[in-house]
Amino acid sequence: MAQALIPLKNLVQAKSRLAGLLQPSERCALAQAMAEDVLQVLSSHTSITRITLVCDDPGAELLAQKYGADCWSERSLGGSGLNALIQSASERLLIDAADTLVVLHADLPLLASEDISAVLHRQRELGGLIIGCDLQGAGTNLLAFDSDSMPKRFRFGANSCPAHAADARNAGIPVEILQRFGIGVDVDEAQDLKSIMARLQYPTQGCTAQLLCDSELGSRLTLALATVLDGVNSIDITEGGLAN
Repeated sequence: MAQALIPLKNLVQAKSRLAGLLQPSERCALAQAMAEDVLQVLSSHTSITRITLVCDDPGAELLAQKYGADCWSERSLGGSGLNALIQSASERLLIDAADTLVVLHADLPLLASEDISAVLHRQRELGGLIIGCDLQGAGTNLLAFDSDSMPKRFRFGANSCPAHAADARNAGIPVEILQRFGIGVDVDEAQDLKSIMARLQYPTQGCTAQLLCDSELGSRLTLALATVLDGVNSIDITEGGLAN
């Protein structure tokens, strides 16, 4: 069995790099919709027995309750900064458990149950660290490990994927970088938003699709993104080169 840990930024402050496209209330709504999609995938997965949110947002407790998750405040973990918080929470969750722990970001609106199954299968088969990278192979959107393969130092941030991999190899921990479409597409920039909007399926997909597809907001964003990204090469998010 496995546990999941999601560090969630204060929803009011989330997605600040999309400020040119979205109003603060819209950025908050987008962050919550994506988080709910991730929580839905995890809460319905038969191998995930516990989900923990780390967040100080006033609404985080209600969000956790909706999906049967625990909610820990940042203050309760006694650290500051994303990596220190993940370190503290991971140590606490694995102290008495032999489970696999999956640490993942909350802005993965295309995440699917099959992605989590693939991660858990590879971690158990490898017995080491699984790194779910972004589309560029630079950032880390997901880590999976057990108590023996937990990173001694978390490196979330710029170029974290090669940093996590190098640390594991130096520590003698088996490591594998896993590229999957549902894990690789996170949302930080305007181009990311355009990419997911081209892939979301409404009404069969979740909260993000409901927010952005067949809606006034979605129509406005489509026009705005066409202007903002005019002449910019789009990210290749076709399945070629990425596992499904």
